[in-house]
Amino acid sequence: MDRKWAALNLTKPSALRGEEELHLLGWNVPPEELIHIPEHWLTYQEPPASVNYLLGLLYIFFFFASIIGNGLVIWIFSSAKTLRTPSNMFVVNLAICDFMMMLKAPIFIYNSFNRGFATGHFGCQIFAFMGSLSGIGAGATNACIAYDRYTTIAKPFDGKMTSTKALVMIIAVWMYTLPWGVLPLLEFWGRFVPEGYLTSCTFDYLTKTFDNQMYVGVIFTFSYVLPMSLIIYYYGQIVSHVISHEKTLREQAKKMNVDSLRSNQNQQSQSVEIRIAKAAITVCFMFVASWTPYAVLALIGAFGDTSLLTPGVTMIPACACKFVACIDPYVYAISHPRYRMELQKKLPWLAIKESCGDDSTSTTTESTAATTPATPAAPAAT
Repeated sequence: MDRKWAALNLTKPSALRGEEELHLLGWNVPPEELIHIPEHWLTYQEPPASVNYLLGLLYIFFFFASIIGNGLVIWIFSSAKTLRTPSNMFVVNLAICDFMMMLKAPIFIYNSFNRGFATGHFGCQIFAFMGSLSGIGAGATNACIAYDRYTTIAKPFDGKMTSTKALVMIIAVWMYTLPWGVLPLLEFWGRFVPEGYLTSCTFDYLTKTFDNQMYVGVIFTFSYVLPMSLIIYYYGQIVSHVISHEKTLREQAKKMNVDSLRSNQNQQSQSVEIRIAKAAITVCFMFVASWTPYAVLALIGAFGDTSLLTPGVTMIPACACKFVACIDPYVYAISHPRYRMELQKKLPWLAIKESCGDDSTSTTTESTAATTPATPAAPAAT
């Protein structure tokens, strides 16, 4: 507590930048709120006002990009009869998770423009709780999407997805996700605390107690390792299946002394094998690239050298996670012809100009699974 009071009162009047005194983080936090802030952050100098303002502006961009993009995905996929398929139920659920991920952005924006812990403990709990549900829910939903793509391609007759099965899986996703948000919210196991510049909140990965380290290890396993492993496994199986299928076709064509058994192969710019491989690699790369830094950050905080975790460093992985939640809906817009056609019908002023011919090979998510799996988002509260 002495260190926290020191952080509250300590300034450095001898080190001035213009007319502004340099404070330590937490200097403007009421004493009753200091108990909720890990002491680690209170030892760092407050960033220049321009850094907080820049982050606030960045999150304003993230907020509108995500709300508009994911809002359109939820609206179009839910209202268009041609898109109301069992597989697309997962797409809608993922868009809901991404929508929720950035719905809490106004808390961060308000904190940033007030340079700190302005919304207090209550705002912190709302921010972290919504981030936990949306992040872990998105990771689990992406695992379901990977499973659906795998069964559609590798087992087209045995693995047909039904609306009932999809609904049960979505309910299971939220039942799986809810405890990871409720437990730290009630401080039954773990807790939600500010991080970085005290403008965002997440689960406590800095407290060096056995219970808290166990919590970090468990949530790391079930919200990151498990969904990532399933995604990589199923997309790896898709690539393996397609490669094997293409090899069989080539061997059969060779025996029949023909160039190919595919009548339209010469009209395609890429073989199915290449397209599936690229899509699978992209999906895995996006998931790993966006969430691995944050997962590593949490492990360092719980089990490693916490001096590596400066406030500025921790803001970078958090921004990367939010960025993925923003670009997901635009990936759908690029890769899904039927979605673009529905957008063209409902919002003609967008001037999308999608022709019906582009949709000849993709009228549902099931048929497009071989070419464009959805990009995953991810699994932790940030």
